[in-house]
Amino acid sequence: MTRPMFSSRRRDFLIAGGTCLTGASLASQVIAWSPNDHLQIGVIGLGSRGYNLIDALVGHRDHARIVAICDVDVTHYRDRTWGEGGGFGLIPAGKKIEAAYAKHGIANSNQNISRHRDYRDLLARPEVDAVVVATPDHWHARCTLDAIAAGKDVYCEKPVTHLFSEGQAVCRAVAMRDVVFQTGSQQRSDWRFRRAVELARNGVLGNIHTIKVGQQAGYSEPMGDTKLAKVPKQLDYDFWCGPSPVLPYMRARHHRWWRGHRAYGGGVLMDWIGHHNDIAHWALGVDESGPEEVEAVDWTFPETDVYDTPVQYTIRCRYRGGVTSTISSANTPGLELVGSLGSVYVNRGKLQASDERWAVADFNPGTIKVAASDDHMGNFLQCVRSRQATIATAETGHRSITPGHLGYVSHALGRSLQWDALNERVVNDEAANRLLQVARYREPWG
Repeated sequence: MTRPMFSSRRRDFLIAGGTCLTGASLASQVIAWSPNDHLQIGVIGLGSRGYNLIDALVGHRDHARIVAICDVDVTHYRDRTWGEGGGFGLIPAGKKIEAAYAKHGIANSNQNISRHRDYRDLLARPEVDAVVVATPDHWHARCTLDAIAAGKDVYCEKPVTHLFSEGQAVCRAVAMRDVVFQTGSQQRSDWRFRRAVELARNGVLGNIHTIKVGQQAGYSEPMGDTKLAKVPKQLDYDFWCGPSPVLPYMRARHHRWWRGHRAYGGGVLMDWIGHHNDIAHWALGVDESGPEEVEAVDWTFPETDVYDTPVQYTIRCRYRGGVTSTISSANTPGLELVGSLGSVYVNRGKLQASDERWAVADFNPGTIKVAASDDHMGNFLQCVRSRQATIATAETGHRSITPGHLGYVSHALGRSLQWDALNERVVNDEAANRLLQVARYREPWG
């Protein structure tokens, strides 16, 4: 692939600058890609979600190629018994990519893919144009910030960050370095969710007054073996823990189930809020804003010390204009928008409206059209070339999950929070603001 003339020099400068988020003298630069060029992609995190994104990238093989992969686990089987089904991790992922490209007549792809156990080595490769971050949540911000500092565009899975202050840092870095960023909130690239949003935006539903964001309950009991075990030899567990505490190793808190503990994730609450609440914000037109008031109510927790995230939970939100929202495990999974003239319910593969005509594919809700995408990865790759904003920017992803961060703070303090969305501060509550800014990284990741 013919490289952009400025590319190596710019990346060398950014790498030399480390992860410092200052240096506004960096000017916006536009890449002039040839139609015959292939974007060269690195994938960090080779678990189940990483595999989904690899499949999406292979689907765009005429425009992008995976040239580097990284994982701290050489081989694993997620939550399954060892050897059961297809494997994940560095070695199986390399074979998966090789087989996928070979199926389409792309030879020798395996030899052309560099493999790394330290994501910083992948980021140092000058041929990598963009990275996909599909790690557990506690690594999202560190990998993203380092990728941005290395001059890479970034596709990062949701929730965009594990901690609130990390989200602010990512938004600042994206804006300062003028990189292309996509949050993996792929429901934005589904016509059903787009239809629900346009029904709301065009006034078809009347004045929206009630929003119900339905999510699954959290883990009420251990989801795997809780026996403290020796760390598998193929896994660099200390690196896997990274900036978070190194909790005693057990399968019930590792692959797949790590999000049950706040050290590594935000529970099922934060796992899903970046999907359904993201669409709620899109419908309200508050992608760069948020609620005015947030309160956590009716939270319950598992009767085990393996996890510390809520099982049942409700977060009440109030938005400008008196719109009320509940983000709750008690709601039907999906999103319901209720207005003075009607309602719409949407979930993956399902769209229902109080007027059946509104849910027909060719119905026209009105003149107000939101950004349209039917391919989330395709949208990212297209925007890397055009340097336009993606359909799920860093700011969008950060704002969509902010009610979840606020919910945790509200629960910890036992009170509702008045939220100044413009300045991203809790009004007259310094204790709450201090909790929002907590980001204790383990060395050397601070």
